[in-house]
Amino acid sequence: MAAAQDVHVRICNQEIVKFDLEVKALIQDIRDCSGPLSALTELNAKVKEKFQQLRHRIQELEQLAKEQDKESDKQVLLQEVENHKKQMLSNQTSWRKANLTCKIAIDNLEKAELLQGGDLLRQRKTAKENLAQTSSTITENLMGISRVMSQQVQQSEEAMQTLVTSSRTILDANEEFKSMSGTIQLGRKLITKYNRRELTDKLLIFLALALFLATVLYIVKKRLFPFL
Repeated sequence: MAAAQDVHVRICNQEIVKFDLEVKALIQDIRDCSGPLSALTELNAKVKEKFQQLRHRIQELEQLAKEQDKESDKQVLLQEVENHKKQMLSNQTSWRKANLTCKIAIDNLEKAELLQGGDLLRQRKTAKENLAQTSSTITENLMGISRVMSQQVQQSEEAMQTLVTSSRTILDANEEFKSMSGTIQLGRKLITKYNRRELTDKLLIFLALALFLATVLYIVKKRLFPFL
């Protein structure tokens, strides 16, 4: 029976040491934790679980100490139980300090991120203002180009209208030239015909004049030389 108790005591002590080391490791993880708060909450949950297991084993060792037959063995085990309780209290103090340190570090990190976020917001605001100014300048340039293009279109329309008017004038002049050409050709034909008739008239007059002279000569000859 005593041997069984000794084995149980040894196993209980080993588990207490194991849980104590696991608690210390988790506390160190909390010290090194830089956030976020969800990570810290998860570590604290693990520490609470290990503390419960450690407390349960210490209570079990205390119960085993009370069951010892020898008073000396009982006192030795009770002293170990007291040492384990002190160590657990020390771990709890370290745990609270680690939490405080971690929360301060997370707060400082969040403040730094907020400051960086503020700087980033200011940079974005400046970028937006620059973009808006650039957009306004581009809009003004586009409006200027639109006005110039509108003026050019208007000038093109006026030039086109002038070309249409000039073309119409040229067409009218061409029609007039055609009409005048027809009139000139008709006049030329009339003049040619008139010249022909004038020549004919001259020939007829000449022939009539010759006939008249021949008649006069014949009459004069008969009067002056009746026997010829």
